[in-house]
Amino acid sequence: MQITQEEGTSGGRYRAELAGYFGEMTYSRANPQLIIIDHTQVDDALRGKGVGQALAEHAVLEARSGGWKIIPLCPFFKAQVERHPEWRDIIQG
Repeated sequence: MQITQEEGTSGGRYRAELAGYFGEMTYSRANPQLIIIDHTQVDDALRGKGVGQALAEHAVLEARSGGWKIIPLCPFFKAQVERHPEWRDIIQG
């Protein structure tokens, strides 16, 4: 699975591709040290294949390497944070 990042001036998305299908996690940038993850979408053909989880893990790794925090507004990402207490170091609020 390949995950890429697209970023504009006020936000962006992480995009995963697997077997010609896609998943994405979108975010807005509140400031240079804070992003708000607001949506996760995965093609039906990829459900149950770990694509959403991979996107969430990628966002966490990016936050750690970039030195920023995440506000989890997306219900999927919020649920992942509850399942992974080791991610709490990058969660704001």
